[in-house]
Amino acid sequence: MMLLLQVAADTTAKLIDTANQATQQLAKIPEEDLRFGDLLIKGGWVMIPIGILAVLGLVIFFERFFTIRKASKDESHLMTQVRSSIHSGDLQSAIAICRNSNSPLGRMLQKGLLRIGRPIKDIEGAIENVGKLEVAKLEKNIGIIGIVAGIAPMFGFLGTIAGVIKIFYDISKTDNISMGVISGGLYVKMVTSAAGLFVGIIAYVCYHILNMMVDKVILKLETDAIEFIDLLEEPSK
Repeated sequence: MMLLLQVAADTTAKLIDTANQATQQLAKIPEEDLRFGDLLIKGGWVMIPIGILAVLGLVIFFERFFTIRKASKDESHLMTQVRSSIHSGDLQSAIAICRNSNSPLGRMLQKGLLRIGRPIKDIEGAIENVGKLEVAKLEKNIGIIGIVAGIAPMFGFLGTIAGVIKIFYDISKTDNISMGVISGGLYVKMVTSAAGLFVGIIAYVCYHILNMMVDKVILKLETDAIEFIDLLEEPSK
């Protein structure tokens, strides 16, 4: 019995000593930090077009965002001033007010005021044509953001595929199929897919935000144009 206890004690001591040695060896292994900047650099040449697309999309988004927001400002005071000038019979004052407003609605109303004296259909047509031009100006370059949303993920997948091809090429040359070689190169190349998807998602969201803003401006312009036509028809009622 004593012999069994002695053997068990010796075995336990050896296990504890082995565990302590393993812990010390693990503690000596330097930890490698996964730095975001290093991953971007290791992503390869594909990160360059993805970065260009990201910058291009952001520049267009902010430029269009502030332009559309400026066009969507409240123009109720403009309609009030135009209505007052028309009721007082001062057509030139109404035209000057619209010209000085320097806004899409102002340019639409100015074109309508310049057509006063012609049939209502002609006035409506002139206002509608100006409105189309103003909307086209607001939508300028928004389609490019849509293109960025579509091709950025493709560049990311292209980088990953190129990385996988390189990994298998290296394996064929070195005959080394260790997991370290495969996973080490693959996780770096997956960075391109992540970056491409990230840029694509952001561009997709920005694209639809701008489109929703433009739709709101169009609705407001149409509402004000109908109000203006109703104002011109008031004397004939």
